Amino acid sequence: MTVPSGDSPIPPGVAVELRRMVERWQQLPLDHALSRSPAVRESVQRLADRAAVAGGHPDGAPPVPDLGPAVLMDQLTVVVHDVCALSPRREDADVAALLTGIRHSVG
Repeated sequence: MTVPSGDSPIPPGVAVELRRMVERWQQLPLDHALSRSPAVRESVQRLADRAAVAGGHPDGAPPVPDLGPAVLMDQLTVVVHDVCALSPRREDADVAALLTGIRHSVG
């Protein structure tokens, strides 16, 4: 999986944290990833809801499907892209901090 670059709406600080999260996730043993998936999915949903609200959907996003730990980082990358594309730049630090927190929580 490749973290976006170039013309991506994801600013450099957020891209660094996203890359770190994806790399850490790829290193996890499957049983560890499975045990941490629910908490990461909750964060993915929060980001999806934030993007939906920024995009004019005040009720948030529909539920992000549980497609398993192999796809979870792809889902995270998509919602981070959406949040960065739709939200004001002042929220970039919040997104980076959320990604850092997720990475630390997975161990």
